[in-house]
Amino acid sequence: MGRKIKKQSKLIIYLLSIIIVSILSFVGIEYGTTETVGNTMPINIVKPENLQNITIKIGPTITKDFLSETKQNLKVYFFDVGQADSILVMNEGQTMLIDAGNNDDGEMLVQNLKTLGIDKIDYLIGTHPHEDHIGGLDDIIKNFEIGTIYMPKVQTNTKTFEDVLDAISEKDLKVTTPKVKDTFQVGQAECQILSVDNKAENLNLASIVIQMKFDDMTYLFTGDAEKEVEEKILKDNKELKVNILKVGHHGSETSSSERFIQTVAPEISIISVGKDNSYGHPHQEILDRLEEADSKIYRTDEVGNVFIEQKKN
Repeated sequence: MGRKIKKQSKLIIYLLSIIIVSILSFVGIEYGTTETVGNTMPINIVKPENLQNITIKIGPTITKDFLSETKQNLKVYFFDVGQADSILVMNEGQTMLIDAGNNDDGEMLVQNLKTLGIDKIDYLIGTHPHEDHIGGLDDIIKNFEIGTIYMPKVQTNTKTFEDVLDAISEKDLKVTTPKVKDTFQVGQAECQILSVDNKAENLNLASIVIQMKFDDMTYLFTGDAEKEVEEKILKDNKELKVNILKVGHHGSETSSSERFIQTVAPEISIISVGKDNSYGHPHQEILDRLEEADSKIYRTDEVGNVFIEQKKN
């Protein structure tokens, strides 16, 4: 009886081993290799099969391991700022920061940027004056040399917004309100304003939307733009296709309409969202829609920071 139990135990262990190996193999295929930063911080490295020049790193804390020394490559960092947005673009020694999270994220973002060796922000974008997008802008302005500041010409009476204006005033800077079709460059990355609404009562609709092209790849940064904005963008840009999409409004059902996702057909979608947030973001309907479009989804609440590097041809 004892030998029988012993054999059964070995069989169970053997079966469990097969299951574990299968799971690890799956993760290996899906997420690529894993490196360890220091003693505890893992970084997963992904090489998408259909995007040969793209490398993706994901991990809980920004460290020097996220930094590439190759200046001619395009680097895009989607910082994990919970239920908020903050995106850094780097190329040829120039930088663009789109949004700066909540008020409490300011100090962390300053540290992230310093870790990445940054001392100047050439283009600082506040897509719209909601706290989860401009909360840390005052910390950024105070701690770095700032070039051009882009914000829509809409205002709120919140302390967060006043803090940003005070920081701008204290450094004798000014705000520039871009127009649709305005262009600018971050290194060799070509950026164009696709939407900004200075009369929107719903501040999400005021969001500055930026299309960025680098070599043969297109990126779209949407802020909290909702379906009305998406429809206008599609009307003005009838054949708009993107490789990498920053999903609008944290994956809310107010954004990412079926027609919009089918048209832009993103191969990679990044959702900046807080874990267990009270809004239920990202909504399952949006996740299903992106999956139906064969888009690979990365959520900051699940994977932490997301770093995309595009090798220059």
